[in-house]
Amino acid sequence: MSVMAFVRRKGNAFYLVHNVRRGGKVRQLHLARLGDRARITERVVREVAKKHPFVELNWRSLREQINSHLDLADPNSPAVQKLVAALRALNMDLADLFPPILRISESPAVARELLVQLRLLQSTLQVKLAQFDHGRGRFGVASAHLRRR
Repeated sequence: MSVMAFVRRKGNAFYLVHNVRRGGKVRQLHLARLGDRARITERVVREVAKKHPFVELNWRSLREQINSHLDLADPNSPAVQKLVAALRALNMDLADLFPPILRISESPAVARELLVQLRLLQSTLQVKLAQFDHGRGRFGVASAHLRRR
């Protein structure tokens, strides 16, 4: 039987918790600190499994719960503001990165890793842009509006 866990915000951090009844009282067991952005990664799954081996969780349901609470429709929400700021910063950082810098790099491993990460980013962007273009998900209306411009 899987435990009904949920994500809770406390201050600026998110936690994965579940309620445990002990001595007639309900206490919250903190399974993991998720950070300032509620995200369940494979690392979180491994750490919870290691720290709480007898607790079975429905990870798919938890991920869906988190994704359904991310309100990207509200331009004033902290999540939207943070995402837009991170995208702007990434664009500026990438604009300052020139191929000659990669060739000059004293570490070929660093240059290779940068190229791998840039290709991964390109792939992720292509998938996300295709989702906008095909009108899937919550952004179908926004995508149609952007194509008309």
